[in-house]
Amino acid sequence: MKFTLLTPAQQLAETEATYVTVAGEAGDFGVLPGHMPLVSTLRPGGTVSVTDKDGKTETFTVSAGVAEVSPTSVVILAETATRA
Repeated sequence: MKFTLLTPAQQLAETEATYVTVAGEAGDFGVLPGHMPLVSTLRPGGTVSVTDKDGKTETFTVSAGVAEVSPTSVVILAETATRA
C-alpha cells in the first residue's frame, strides 16, 4: 500500500508500505494492505511507524493532524512531523 506523510511545509515520506502503526487520539492502531477505510485524528506527540517492502522501519513523531486509511493507502496529514 502507498504511505504518504505530509505537513504544510513538505512531503516527508512516500513509500510502498507493508505495515503502518499510527498513534491515534483514541489509541494506537496498525494498518495492513486491504484495511477498511477510516479517518482518525493523530495523538499530538505520538508516533507513526512505517515498514517498507524490504522490512526497513522508519518512525516519525507527529503533532496534531489526521490519518486517512483506505485499502490501498495511508495518508498522514500533520501540522508538524520529524524523523524519530
